[in-house]
Amino acid sequence: MPITIADVASRAGVSKTTVSRVLNGKGELEPSTAARVRRVIEELGYVPSARAVGLARGRAGVIGMLVPSLTWPWIGEVLQGAVDTVESNGYGLMLFTCNQGDQSMRQFANKASAKAFDGLLVIEPEGQLDYITELHGQGLPVVLIDDRELRPQFASVATTNRAGGESAARHLLANGRTRPVVITGTLAWGCTVERLDGFTAVYAEGGRPLPAGSVVEGDFTFETGRAVMRRFIEDGVEFDAVFAHNDLSAAGALQALREAGRAVPGEVAIVGFDDVPLASQTEPPLTTVRQPLREMGAAAARMLMAHFAGEPLPVEATVIPTDLVVRGSTSASS
Repeated sequence: MPITIADVASRAGVSKTTVSRVLNGKGELEPSTAARVRRVIEELGYVPSARAVGLARGRAGVIGMLVPSLTWPWIGEVLQGAVDTVESNGYGLMLFTCNQGDQSMRQFANKASAKAFDGLLVIEPEGQLDYITELHGQGLPVVLIDDRELRPQFASVATTNRAGGESAARHLLANGRTRPVVITGTLAWGCTVERLDGFTAVYAEGGRPLPAGSVVEGDFTFETGRAVMRRFIEDGVEFDAVFAHNDLSAAGALQALREAGRAVPGEVAIVGFDDVPLASQTEPPLTTVRQPLREMGAAAARMLMAHFAGEPLPVEATVIPTDLVVRGSTSASS
């Protein structure tokens, strides 16, 4: 049977609380008592679990991470960045999704109430901001990732969505593409609005404002990207470029163009957003605005690690820039 803290306490003739104080250097103890406890620990070969030590110190040694769903293709990269940082600092990561709706949130709430994690990384699930705010108000350190709207009450890590849209537009204009169409993401999200604003502003400044009907709201899915592109084609919209607000919808648009016999990039150039692995695997590979996904997850986790070491969480958002990755969907030579 493994040696327990109760065994140590019994052999040393002290309480379990006293043993915990010796292990964690907390509280005032007689030197002779502390020495006796340490001697018994050595004699019995007692090794405290990392979790037991963490709890004795008032920490679980675990970071929680709440995400809407693992089906979003870019979340895996964010998660990997967070995991690498958390584990390198000796912490574990407890992942929660909202796949089962209210049931998922009940499970998350139970763990939060039990203080099963010391801080929380959040890719905000729809409709859960009030609850996250409540947890934050109760003292739980929270860092938002991919902040889709300005949430000044939270520390956050974001990227340059507007600048990303601008870089896509400048690239297309430089390649002589003057009649783009846009498949946006969900317009209720700040990142979508920023990407669209940046893109349309560059075309307007270049004397090529986008006409009505050239921008259609999507939902970041392959199926909707394909359906919207089919609609553009069937409606006879004239276009020589597509800016899709993520790589998945860009891949759907590419599929619809190929089905319609439109050459890419010969007739139509396509730019996506994110640079998930899919972007380099389509035919032709997608030019895309790279979001620093892994870096965002790592930066958010570092904020919590620094906070546990005594630093306040930053009040200003940490913004990591995007960059354009040029591939074959916009340039035949790429």
